[in-house]
Amino acid sequence: MIFKINQTYQKAGLFLLGLFLVFSLLMYSNWIVNKLREDNREIVKIYSEIIAKSLNETSSSDLGFVFNEIIQKVQFPIIYSDSEKNPNYYKNLVEGLSEIELKNIIQSMDDLNEPIPITYTLQGEKILLGFLHYGESSIIMSLKWLPLIELLILLLFIILFTISFKSVNKIEKSNIWNGMAKETAHQLGTPISALMGWVQRMKNNPNKSTSIINEMEIDINRLTEISDRFSKIGSSLKLTEVNLSQVVEENIKYLKKRYSFNDDSLEISIEEIASPVIVGDYTLIGWAIENMIKNSIDSIEIDKRIIKVIIDENDKSGIIFVEDNGKGIERHNWNNIFKPGFTTKLRGWGIGLSLVKRIIEELHQGKISVFKSQNNKGTTFKIILNKK
Repeated sequence: MIFKINQTYQKAGLFLLGLFLVFSLLMYSNWIVNKLREDNREIVKIYSEIIAKSLNETSSSDLGFVFNEIIQKVQFPIIYSDSEKNPNYYKNLVEGLSEIELKNIIQSMDDLNEPIPITYTLQGEKILLGFLHYGESSIIMSLKWLPLIELLILLLFIILFTISFKSVNKIEKSNIWNGMAKETAHQLGTPISALMGWVQRMKNNPNKSTSIINEMEIDINRLTEISDRFSKIGSSLKLTEVNLSQVVEENIKYLKKRYSFNDDSLEISIEEIASPVIVGDYTLIGWAIENMIKNSIDSIEIDKRIIKVIIDENDKSGIIFVEDNGKGIERHNWNNIFKPGFTTKLRGWGIGLSLVKRIIEELHQGKISVFKSQNNKGTTFKIILNKK
């Protein structure tokens, strides 16, 4: 359920980010276009003043020369018309345009940009000589397409990101399902193997059946507890007070007895600096501790496997340290080991520590991390769980 909610938030966040980027790009591009339009208008105004002044000093027959000389560096289409808006001269347009075509262009230009009047004052009276009509420069025309291009690029990016996200998500889901299936087999394997061992002992020692039955009952209860664990991992929890020392001792006691069936070289010890009471789910915390110890056991490749669990506390939290004398973890993998499917073991499944992280951090709002690790000397994990 939490996984689905996180996915929804990620997709919504991606969609909102995309909208924000599109809006920002459109606004910025529009601002640039408007700024260039303002600059063009100021240039045309200056040209109109220069033309008007020149007309005061030049005959109308030289107007074409004045127009071409003054506006020779203009980069946008421009037309000079008389006071009746009949076109006289133009620049940066196709040569050989008819008067009707020029009038149509003037209309289009005026719809886009208000024409600049050319006037001069004679004996205190303003006289309208004509108009300068102008269109968009090639830069502005190109910039008009920029938002669309940016939008297409952004959409392409979002599509590629979504495809990649779904692909990675599919792989992660596959890893989680495979891991959970193997974790289920692993969880069931310990009590089932123990039960098979007890059955064999009963066959070999019929006189000790009473004590063996008691142990078998413990393993049967363990199977019930495993079922309870998997039912709780995907549902909302009812948190209660949990004595951290008690849950650690109970799980270590069970593991020591079951692992000692086949391995007398295993040493698991507890150091209780404090006995904190935290708020949590007894069954799931026990599962997390069991997985931590199993992970430590699997990481040790030498004959004598030593694991030490230290229980401590501070004002707000109960703290568990799990130490082993295994091969250690490379520093760059300290965060990777908690990802589903990641493992440094040849026969590992990469689900144990990711499951612990989910139990501790997502379901109990605690914290798990690698406290320290050295090559061929061992690793210490630190778990923090909240008190009341």
